[in-house]
Amino acid sequence: MNSLFTAAVAGLSAGGAYAILGVCAIFTYRLVAVVNFTGAAIGAAGTFAMVGLYGIGAPLFLATILGILAGALAGIAIGLVMTTWFANANASTKAAVTAALLVGIIAIGLRLTGGQHPHYFPELIPGSAFRLAGVEVTWAAVTTLILAVVFTLLTEQFLARTRTGLELRALSQRPMAAELIGIRVRLLALGVWAVTGAVTAFALMIIAPLRSPDFASLSLLVVPALAAALIGAFTSFRAALFGGVMIGVLEGAVSAVDFISQYRSTVPFIVILAVLLWSQRGARWDEAR
Repeated sequence: MNSLFTAAVAGLSAGGAYAILGVCAIFTYRLVAVVNFTGAAIGAAGTFAMVGLYGIGAPLFLATILGILAGALAGIAIGLVMTTWFANANASTKAAVTAALLVGIIAIGLRLTGGQHPHYFPELIPGSAFRLAGVEVTWAAVTTLILAVVFTLLTEQFLARTRTGLELRALSQRPMAAELIGIRVRLLALGVWAVTGAVTAFALMIIAPLRSPDFASLSLLVVPALAAALIGAFTSFRAALFGGVMIGVLEGAVSAVDFISQYRSTVPFIVILAVLLWSQRGARWDEAR
């Protein structure tokens, strides 16, 4: 039982990152109407930019800042594709485009980073913060959780209380009308892509030392991100925050159970399936009656 609790606490670090990715997924969906499958891949681009710069001798702090900037630029690049050619496409088409872009980004990323050969990821936030019931809680876990909570609250306040937030909500609900009244639709949309790219890159930098050290593995963290966003029904930032942390804790707990530990990566898929089944319960009940 103690080992299960220890593993669950160890999952907090990943859970915080999943929460951030889930909040970013909702942020993108609510403001530019895109279910973004490239979110984690954009963050992975920034993370590997940081690793590359650090590997050639750049100070870790400088490499981190430039990696976050690279994540923002990668986000803008995807945003340019979406706003240039698919601005008026329906949600299904946009989702399909980002899924196709994900495959392309992974292929290019693996090529540029040496395939699935292991890479060294420096710990941005090393050390133990405190002990919880005899279990060491790392500073990485604390930082990702705090960052997830702060990003969630700031996003809510920004959208509710600022002029730019009002314009972004207008962009998401009535993009044509927003453009007609003079709102800088494309610039705001690219700003959304840049912010999510930068935040995702930083989140992945923190948890990268705990994951499989290759570009594809980091890019596929979009699965737990979308699972967290689904828990929030792609509308509630706070529900996605809770969902992301819960998924990380569940993954950690599963890893402590010998006969299912090798299947820990299926936890987000099971969560997605459970949420989808739950969301359809009303229709299926009506059919049964």
